Amino acid sequence: MSQDGVDLRRRRFLTATTAAVGTVGVGFAAVPFVSSLFPSDKAKALGAPIRVDISKIEPGALQRDEWRGKLIMIVRRTAENIKSLTEITEVLADPESKREQQPPYARNIGRSIKDEYLVMIGLCTHLGCAPTYRPEVAPDDLGPDWKGGFYCPCHGSRFDLAGRVYKNVPAPTNMVIPPYRFINDTLIEIGVDAEVA
Repeated sequence: MSQDGVDLRRRRFLTATTAAVGTVGVGFAAVPFVSSLFPSDKAKALGAPIRVDISKIEPGALQRDEWRGKLIMIVRRTAENIKSLTEITEVLADPESKREQQPPYARNIGRSIKDEYLVMIGLCTHLGCAPTYRPEVAPDDLGPDWKGGFYCPCHGSRFDLAGRVYKNVPAPTNMVIPPYRFINDTLIEIGVDAEVA
């Protein structure tokens, strides 16, 4: 105790306790402000890029993912699938993908960065239905000239294994290719454009 009747130990204890409680209070008050600097899960779902592991897709198989609330279809094409893309160009409405709906690196026969992988938004360009993946060749319901592709059950639009639309169907354009890039041989990032050389 000091000469003035003040308990210095108690004063130090109260000062330290007040400082500790104040620090904790400032921390709790700062959490909402700091967390507002980072995008929420909802914001990420609305536009943030996603990374997709493609290492487990078997040749000829389809993998589905979601980006920006849209279905993404990734097909690992076989050598036969890739060859068939050049065999049906006369029945397609835009075989060389000249319309301005896709990234420049998808304006080729395979509409892809690497021939083996097709990455596209899985919505029919007619009214937005989800086409079914039909990899079989010449099924009875699609005819002897069918080399595999996507069939929209809503109104009968047909797309090949590059998402290119057939002539004389309701869909007006090829299926949309999202911006994407290869990070390595087994991982792609959807939502980020590949650098165009």
